[in-house]
Amino acid sequence: MVFISKRQLIYRAIFLLLAAQLICTSAFCQQINFIIDPGKRAQTITNFGSSGAWFSEGIGKYWPLHTKEKMAQLLFSKEVDKAGNPLGIGLSAFRFNIGGGTAEQENNSGISDPVKRVECFLAPDGSYNWKKQSGYLWFVKKAVAYGVKDLIAFSNTPPVQFTKNGLGFKTEKNFEANLKEDKYGAYANFLTTVLKHFDKEGLHFNYISPVNEPQWDWSAAFGKMNQEGSPWHNENIYKIAVSLDSSLSANKLTSKIIITEAGMLTALYAGNGPAQSQLQKLYAGDSKLYAGNLSNLLPVVEGHSYFTDFGDSTIVKVRKSVGDSAAKYNLGFWQSEYCLLGDGYKEGKKEKVPAIDCALFVAKMIHSDLVIANASTWHWWNSWEPGDADFDTRYYLLALKNNAANTRGDFTVTKNLWALGQYSRFITPGMQRIITARSDGLTDMQAAQEVMLSAFTDRKQIVVVAINYTQSTKEIGLQIPGVKKIKSVKQFVTTAAATDNMKPLPVSSVNKISLQPRSIATIILNVQ
Repeated sequence: MVFISKRQLIYRAIFLLLAAQLICTSAFCQQINFIIDPGKRAQTITNFGSSGAWFSEGIGKYWPLHTKEKMAQLLFSKEVDKAGNPLGIGLSAFRFNIGGGTAEQENNSGISDPVKRVECFLAPDGSYNWKKQSGYLWFVKKAVAYGVKDLIAFSNTPPVQFTKNGLGFKTEKNFEANLKEDKYGAYANFLTTVLKHFDKEGLHFNYISPVNEPQWDWSAAFGKMNQEGSPWHNENIYKIAVSLDSSLSANKLTSKIIITEAGMLTALYAGNGPAQSQLQKLYAGDSKLYAGNLSNLLPVVEGHSYFTDFGDSTIVKVRKSVGDSAAKYNLGFWQSEYCLLGDGYKEGKKEKVPAIDCALFVAKMIHSDLVIANASTWHWWNSWEPGDADFDTRYYLLALKNNAANTRGDFTVTKNLWALGQYSRFITPGMQRIITARSDGLTDMQAAQEVMLSAFTDRKQIVVVAINYTQSTKEIGLQIPGVKKIKSVKQFVTTAAATDNMKPLPVSSVNKISLQPRSIATIILNVQ
């Protein structure tokens, strides 16, 4: 037995204490202080949203009322339960797909999946049937009932009677818009008629997007396509925008046109293809396709964050280019569709990716689009699709377990829902992003694997979203110059734990806040 004296024990304790202090002054556990100056502001937030495509039709028509009511609550509610847990993520936008009539064609549509065939309000004889798309509209009505600020209508294809091949997709690889040359006016009037009808029904669509992901060819052999779609040249986009602008004005509607709905962000500012360099083609003052003078066109450019998420350097570089390019033409930027479509979210992982890792990657993408690209909106793609809620939650907020016809089923909530909710529930339309600074001096690319923080204000509140991407606890401090008094502080946290879904947690001091490993925290400060 080795004898250790009392003095030796004291010396050892002092040594360990000094060593711990030395380690805690290193970069590994040093507190990061963020300066949040409300006087330094960037873009104004318009909304956060998601889409109700494909599966909403069967759910809205056939699923039990209590099930779909719960699904709507999870998307739209701003209420909390008795313990203070949010009942939903409080989306401020919901996207509705105006169908092209492939559902009525059934197997003659050439679309392999019946669930992804969509009805059309306009029949081939020119009459309108407003009972169509009733399942989709069930959720649109619920969005309005919950007070969702913005309804957004989008179209993947013109009505099939207006297309060149009578289908809702292309069968020839010639990259031509699948719309007859003499039907631009008819297509514009169709969209206007739909908007006008629902205005009367109390469902006002603030925005209309007439083309979707125009860069993709959307062609396949008959029976091999899985959804409606059409390519569009920049010239085609300009032409339908002009026609739709005229139709909206003639009908005295207030809905605003949004373009370009690019399928990849790089197409907004680069490339020589027929649907690329869209900012230069559609918004440069000397372009023959200049659309900036259309009275009903919203002065923003839309793009989808797909396929620009492979590696932090790409994420940062592309979004810096988007933000700079949009600003050059005095335009806002909308990130109008994203899910984990590519493999960037795997970040080198070979095995299945756990739900919390998917959610953290989603949060990183939201952060990057807001902070680097200056996005004023951020929209997830599909609210619900079949899949696993525990691993590789790539395409949905709610994972469905349904039958093949989608006439019955149930769902499980994914961590993606709460990742989006950390932003959508608390950053309300009209808030402005605050430009922040950090004591550790990390660049955007370096921070993408560490702590990412963004802040927003409406003068009465400051909302801070902090993502701890690391496997260890991180300490942060918030320094807020110009604020006289912090009246109250709340915090909501999402982690891998089953019960940590925007879970309310106390904050004793904004000078020192502990961020749990692999977590997303939203801190709400009521100030004066």
